[in-house]
Amino acid sequence: MVAASTRAEKREEALKFANMKAAGQDHVSMTKEAAELRSYELRKKKTKGFLKKREVSLAQVLFPGASPEAYSDSEQLPAFVDLVESKKTQLPFEYYDLPICQEPNEAIQKKFRQRKNFGARLTGHSRMKLAPYQFPVKTNKECTPLCTVTVGGKNLKWLRKLVDRQYRINMTMDQLPVLMRSKDLNYAVRGYPLGFKAPAATTGHKNDEYFFYNHLRFTIFYREEPEEFEGVRIVGFDVHPVSIAHHENNQGVESDVCADPSPVNNPDSFLELRSGPTGEDMKILYSYEV
Repeated sequence: MVAASTRAEKREEALKFANMKAAGQDHVSMTKEAAELRSYELRKKKTKGFLKKREVSLAQVLFPGASPEAYSDSEQLPAFVDLVESKKTQLPFEYYDLPICQEPNEAIQKKFRQRKNFGARLTGHSRMKLAPYQFPVKTNKECTPLCTVTVGGKNLKWLRKLVDRQYRINMTMDQLPVLMRSKDLNYAVRGYPLGFKAPAATTGHKNDEYFFYNHLRFTIFYREEPEEFEGVRIVGFDVHPVSIAHHENNQGVESDVCADPSPVNNPDSFLELRSGPTGEDMKILYSYEV
């Protein structure tokens, strides 16, 4: 009897709010009816499982991406990649058009959908895709191999051209752009370059040489205020790109490529964008740390 009574009450409530909508009642007015309708819609979303991860405020439901998100310990932080762009040309490219690690599978992408607000859509930030990196909350990672990609022929020439034209990769985490930052030089720029070009005078080669950033050192800044909210809130997302010629062991096992837990930029170990001594394709071993 109790269950039947509850179902009847839910049907009556649903009919009530359906009639309110049909009569033209909106969600945003400062009236008692609008407040009741907003509360009902929020309860309905929770019942359907849209908000299973945590309790959220009404502002987060009505304006996704405009309010801070709280994350629990060890929860995966999704990062998204935007178009690869250059100030020297008006031709952008999709991130996964590059010779890069594969895009996460569809099941993972559905789990980490990007929060899009109206402003993001107006500025064209609706085409971001999930990045191939994993960021557990409050978890440090030493150098971690990601994948190996073979590049040669036209693709290698294209990659050198992109570096020469100063293309940059843009990423976001919790609506915050990734920044390259230097306290010593007092600057912060958005995104990071694919690589860099070194003049022949500095490399000893006959021509200018191109180098590729294949290792990324991420720094995630967060805030904890137990009296205000549960979990942590992301307040900063930095990256430091490194060019390093990783080497597989004799069995070609990628897990052994990170000889240094935190690689640094060293001219003796830069990764050159060029074919092998006999013209064979080059291998790019991607890695990252947090």
